[in-house]
Amino acid sequence: MAKTDKMIHEDKLRGKESKLHPKPECEPRYSGSGRLKDKVAIITGADSGIGRAVAALYAREGADIVIVYLMEDDDALETQKIVKAEGRQSIAIKADVGVSKMCEQIVHDTMEKFGRIDILVNNAGEQHPDKDITDITEEQLRRTFQTNIYSMFFLTQAARPHLKSGSTIINCTSVTMYKGSKELLDYSSTKGAITAFTRSLSENLIGDGIRVNAVAPGPIWTPLNPCGGASPEKLKHFGEDTPMGRPGQPNEVAPSFLFLACEDSSYMSGQVLHPNGGIIVNG
Repeated sequence: MAKTDKMIHEDKLRGKESKLHPKPECEPRYSGSGRLKDKVAIITGADSGIGRAVAALYAREGADIVIVYLMEDDDALETQKIVKAEGRQSIAIKADVGVSKMCEQIVHDTMEKFGRIDILVNNAGEQHPDKDITDITEEQLRRTFQTNIYSMFFLTQAARPHLKSGSTIINCTSVTMYKGSKELLDYSSTKGAITAFTRSLSENLIGDGIRVNAVAPGPIWTPLNPCGGASPEKLKHFGEDTPMGRPGQPNEVAPSFLFLACEDSSYMSGQVLHPNGGIIVNG
């Protein structure tokens, strides 16, 4: 595996997907049809959860994958195995996407291996529940914004010289941007910034034929929640407040990322899709 720098941020709240019970469902639900044939996709946070499901689905549709992850080596290797089983190539890059130089290295390694970038999926994120705004430290606030939104600027800036007409960028925002979250003040604030970034970047790049969209998942069963400080009681009822009465699975979210990456969505840019269990939101 490629490693961009020895100084990797070790977030104590990170967790292995392999240790989750039940296991998140990441396997694509249908046969591929070549919608991403021979394209190259960079996917951040691709070692687990939604990122892994997107990597699996993109590979099934014919894309080679750059798996960017923070620290879970075993999970990243498992994602590589999944991509290989779909008959596609991948590289795994261990990097803190909140550091601009690491984002530059990710792009350098991608171009060195594959020679092109067709799809950029900005999916990596972190969250830290706090019951009171005074509990949020300056360090935590800076770190959450650095991982969740600064990274999207850094990686897009690094990839921009290699993006051509027909390239796509898909950012991961959240239902919390639309309905708020009383215990995720900093996290939901970054998701609002991501939505604004998506709409503004779309306006900035659409003239060059580069489409920019976003996906705003609801409660999805991934390592982010059980390893992000949620209490056992909260996890017990995770997702039950959605109209569908359950959390979603990563492979229920991945098709939204596929739709926005392929020609099926050729007349869409600056938009947000909402796989959220039936929660009605504006936007």
